[in-house]
Amino acid sequence: MRQGGDPRPSGSRAVESVYAHFIDEIAAKAREIEASSLDAVARLLRDAQARQRKVILVGNGGSAAMASHVAVDLTKVAGIRAVNFNEADLVTCFANDYGYEQWVAKAIEAYADSGDVVVLISSSGRSRNIINGATAARARHAAVVTLSGFDAGNPLRTLGDVNLWVDSNAYNVVEMAHHIWLLAVVEQLVSERPAG
Repeated sequence: MRQGGDPRPSGSRAVESVYAHFIDEIAAKAREIEASSLDAVARLLRDAQARQRKVILVGNGGSAAMASHVAVDLTKVAGIRAVNFNEADLVTCFANDYGYEQWVAKAIEAYADSGDVVVLISSSGRSRNIINGATAARARHAAVVTLSGFDAGNPLRTLGDVNLWVDSNAYNVVEMAHHIWLLAVVEQLVSERPAG
């Protein structure tokens, strides 16, 4: 132990500061959402379930992993049928045949039914494949939920029935806020289910 001081090396405080700042920033950004916005998403999902429709979730990279997690929780925990497009054969087939910017749109054309809900996630709100997916979902008469961040004027933010936006330019902060919001919606839907 060092004389008269903290037993930890001085670098430990800096590391703890990085962790604390990161966690605090995510918490602050996640809290900025209005509960009414999350409830609007829950309402769309609930209505799709009542009409025996499904939820399709799509994202790139970390957002694709999030889409998988939320699709499983919606199906298993909330009792709402949900799917995502993360299978390598599907992505590579549609991207090879139609180009990467069109693969989401083509997959939605193939899988979405009128009355479905399509949840599109892009941290920047500028991923062309996700934007094209929103247009395709609209053409299929599906409801659209968008999650984005970065620039407040990003194009994806104008394309949904409900648009959730994180005021941050940090990918990990945006992605974590999106994840928290979607899982909060799952929690709300679970709380509404009859016991037993």
